Amino acid sequence: MKSRADILRDKIAQGKLGGGEARIATQHKKGKLTARERVELLMDPGSFEEIGALVMHRTKDFGMEDQQFYGDGVITGYGTVHGRLVYVFAQDFTVFGGALSETHAEKICKVMDAAMKTGAPMIGLNDSGGARIQEGVRSLGGYADIFYRNVQSSGVIPQISAIMGPCAGGAVYSPAMTDFTIMVENTSYMFVTGPNVVKTVTNEEVSAEELGGASTHSTKSGVTHLTAMNDQDCINQVKRLLQYMPQNCEDVAPKYPYELGNELREELEKVVPESANQPYDMRQVIAGICDTDSFFEVHKDYADNIVVGFALLAGRSIGIVANQPMSLAGVLDIESSRKGARFTRFCDCFNIPLLVLVDVPGFLPGTDQEWHGIITNGAKLLYALSEATVPRCTVITRKAYGGAYDVMNSKHIGADMNYAWPTAEIAVMGAKGASEIIFKKEISEAADPAQKLLEKEAEYAALFANPYQAAERGFIDEVIEPKETRRKLIKAFAMLENKVVKRPRKKHGNIPL
Repeated sequence: MKSRADILRDKIAQGKLGGGEARIATQHKKGKLTARERVELLMDPGSFEEIGALVMHRTKDFGMEDQQFYGDGVITGYGTVHGRLVYVFAQDFTVFGGALSETHAEKICKVMDAAMKTGAPMIGLNDSGGARIQEGVRSLGGYADIFYRNVQSSGVIPQISAIMGPCAGGAVYSPAMTDFTIMVENTSYMFVTGPNVVKTVTNEEVSAEELGGASTHSTKSGVTHLTAMNDQDCINQVKRLLQYMPQNCEDVAPKYPYELGNELREELEKVVPESANQPYDMRQVIAGICDTDSFFEVHKDYADNIVVGFALLAGRSIGIVANQPMSLAGVLDIESSRKGARFTRFCDCFNIPLLVLVDVPGFLPGTDQEWHGIITNGAKLLYALSEATVPRCTVITRKAYGGAYDVMNSKHIGADMNYAWPTAEIAVMGAKGASEIIFKKEISEAADPAQKLLEKEAEYAALFANPYQAAERGFIDEVIEPKETRRKLIKAFAMLENKVVKRPRKKHGNIPL
């Protein structure tokens, strides 16, 4: 006769612990994996060790004493991904809808504490209907215990949240405080208040998908950094993200084997068009600089006038922040400034060198931008780059105008190496606008004002629409041919590998939030 422990082990092996076969079948019918299947897919084969498998809730009210499931709706433990230690919790929607109870929260807090002690990434696989209402304030307190640990862990260990089902009410704030959030299309959603409450309060009719689905949060709000087609794709993206990150803030960015060869990239010579007003895709520049197929873009569908993501350069993990001329001419606005700032701060937290690619005509003008705080939001990117102590290199491919030149990792805010292509234009503003101001009197008095404007435009461009004045002052370290960019950056980042910056003694800065 099998012992209770043997029966438990069998159920764990079969993926039946807690939810029962019928509810597992329902999960599969919805196109979702079970919590245990997700954990097994995430971890290296045979590496997962579960913690707290026998935990059960303590609630005696509302008939809950007769509804007991081992694990209490969440699987917690540790294992390895790519051979590196990680901790994980996976909420089980087949047990009370994954609702968070006091003991459920205690299990999550236990692995979060362990992740901090051992300096390993924390991954949350979220699939929960929210607080378990039968427990009242105890479940709310459980959420607060998790939130507190999210904040204490921030900047110490990487935290990744995968939203693989519902995530509503207070539950959304834990993923919001982690470093990266991934949502699964059509099966996950996030919102503070659901469609029914929205209808009651504002009389708006909206579906859960429209209100807080993956598409909404990846394009409109920017709450999620990545979207996935299904559970398997989501887990694969988590695993890929981890490849670019160190274990903790004391560790260095990953470096993979790479043999140097001919690092010239002729294709970069043809990327920037002859016309200064013609757009081009900055991703072509990124592809020409980085190791083949190594660029992993995040926040791709949000604020697409700036591109951010991870890549490898000669096997070394780097973070990239780049203006995108294909969208709004690469101008900086509220959303792109926030997006760039957030990514910059993550890289600085975890010792990932930064490469900034610049083609920016300035900040987006208009009442909408001013009234919604372009000043403080633009300052976030300026603050983030000024504060960063990791190796920082800049390449100006074309326009670098006005205050946006300063903001985009200029020498003046502490960048280590600044390069410019011969096509770079570094000035207060474009030649046409500047000429209309500087030569206003001459143009108005000319027999042919339009022709005079063209002449003055050409005169101004000859003086300022190039990188050489900045190079003469040392604001640009070198004007380089585009094909040499990769080789120069490999050498620069290798030279900066042991960079150390001593910050002024303070509790913390006060970023303009």
